[in-house]
Amino acid sequence: MTRLVWVFATGLLFGLGLCCSAMINPAKVIDFLDPAGNWDPSLALVMIGAIPVAALGFWKAQGLASPWLEPRFQLPAKTRIDASLLAGAALFGVGWGIAGFCPGPALASLALGNWRTLLFVAAMVIGMPAERSLRAFRTRKARITPT
Repeated sequence: MTRLVWVFATGLLFGLGLCCSAMINPAKVIDFLDPAGNWDPSLALVMIGAIPVAALGFWKAQGLASPWLEPRFQLPAKTRIDASLLAGAALFGVGWGIAGFCPGPALASLALGNWRTLLFVAAMVIGMPAERSLRAFRTRKARITPT
């Protein structure tokens, strides 16, 4: 139960931060990405403000044997930059630029009931398992196909 309370509290704090910084408004992101138009630097200021907070968290975590609420740290298995990572980052960036949303702010703005947000989240909910299925299919196919 304690873990659930902490997960809820940190999610609520993150969502409130997104709301207070207006990052749940896709126009803020799109305006940041349009320096020739109605440029809005507030997204950069939010990111710059987040850097010291994240740095402090990473620094404090270095001395821990495990996280507070988990038995071990869950670090990525892949540590190299490869084509899959670059393609995923590019796709994420293009989608972020077109929609003005990434997953966190989209989920935080669901409470507003905007149909575009609902559509984005629905596509995200369908797209994530679809990508996993496609990746699993390609892995199975690669194992079966002789080279």
